Amino acid sequence: MKFYSTNNKALRTDFKNAVFHSLPADKGLYMPEEIPKLDPLFIKNITQYSLQEIALEIAKLYVGDDIPAAALKDIVADAINFDAPIHFLDSEMGVLELFHGPSYAFKDFGARFMSRIMGYFSQEDDQLLDVLVATSGDTGGAVALGFLGVPGTRVTILYPKGKVSKVQEQQLTTNGQNIRAIEVDGTFDDCQALVKRAFNDAEVNQQLRLTSANSINISRLIPQTFYYFWAYAQLRIQGISEVVFTVPSGNYGNIGAGLLAYKMGLPVKNFVAATNANDTVPRFLTSGKYEPKPSVQTLANAMDVGDPSNWVRIQDLFDHDLPTLQNLIQTYTYNDEETLAGVQEMYDQYKYVACPHTAIAYLAAKAHRAEHPGTYASVLLSTAHPCKFPDAIPAALFKEVQLPAGADNLEHGEKQAVAMSANYDAFKEYLITNT
Repeated sequence: MKFYSTNNKALRTDFKNAVFHSLPADKGLYMPEEIPKLDPLFIKNITQYSLQEIALEIAKLYVGDDIPAAALKDIVADAINFDAPIHFLDSEMGVLELFHGPSYAFKDFGARFMSRIMGYFSQEDDQLLDVLVATSGDTGGAVALGFLGVPGTRVTILYPKGKVSKVQEQQLTTNGQNIRAIEVDGTFDDCQALVKRAFNDAEVNQQLRLTSANSINISRLIPQTFYYFWAYAQLRIQGISEVVFTVPSGNYGNIGAGLLAYKMGLPVKNFVAATNANDTVPRFLTSGKYEPKPSVQTLANAMDVGDPSNWVRIQDLFDHDLPTLQNLIQTYTYNDEETLAGVQEMYDQYKYVACPHTAIAYLAAKAHRAEHPGTYASVLLSTAHPCKFPDAIPAALFKEVQLPAGADNLEHGEKQAVAMSANYDAFKEYLITNT
């Protein structure tokens, strides 16, 4: 399959090049030249397949002949070696727990798949692959653990100073080996701007072989479709055929993957984009005017994005048809006070402790169901395990959090991070002089 730039559909490249050169030269984003459809019979019989079998079936549609079938099967088996179960709160609502991977966040799906794809393609190359990634919290930890020790790669993670949780910072800064961290005095948008500018800097690209691990990379987006189909399979086993997915939305890669799955043939009634104070997309869907603004720090820090990159992909996916997007995606926005109330309510009602992002999804799903009653299932996509947010969850509730295996080590390890202003010249000098 070929991939085109959202800024120029005549520009075509293969899967390998789209993976390694995350951003096209014209500063667009890569999209598949056609959206492959899963065999309707496969979807009809989806309850017969495991998560790994579903993932492999989808991956084959995008990778094609670029990776031999046996090698791709090994990649999927190694990358997606954990479950994503639905925890039903009641008969109408369930939480798709996407935090059972090594970094305890949904981004393990994309980061682990991408790292192994890059590792496979890099086997024949001698030049070091420099992976740049901006994070508002969870991406960095997932990428760090996904690439840790992968031969021929070096990862540089940029994160906003004071705007990630202590646990998230530990996952970013204590790995060593081939993982470097830069603490930027600014916002996530500043971090993302530095990464994007580096990709479009000819001098940097002459000296370094750059690629991105953010959700701008198409190999991050594809594996995020896996768990939407897996969720549908779990619902079907319960006799449920209609579903509304409620997705905590920051950079819009997660809901973008759901919409891609929808285009591939996944039966979905509606999508709900649940947001915090960073409401650029909700305002656009209301007014038709896209007006990004500086990101605002909130308790749900993975959603603190003022100019979400993946919204470009979503618009492209629907040919910039605003009425269709308005009909398919409903949006709800919540502040920090409401978020904390949602965390408390989920525990009071269901004895379930959720991270702030998941609590926002819960509130949005409740609001959507009140406005659109029906027999469908509301499935909330859980962003991360609550153990990653000790500063955002009330202490009395945090005591109820059951730590996953290995999480008790998160408080140990020496921080290794370079402090830097949100200045491109300083970042460029760091990249060139620290080779």
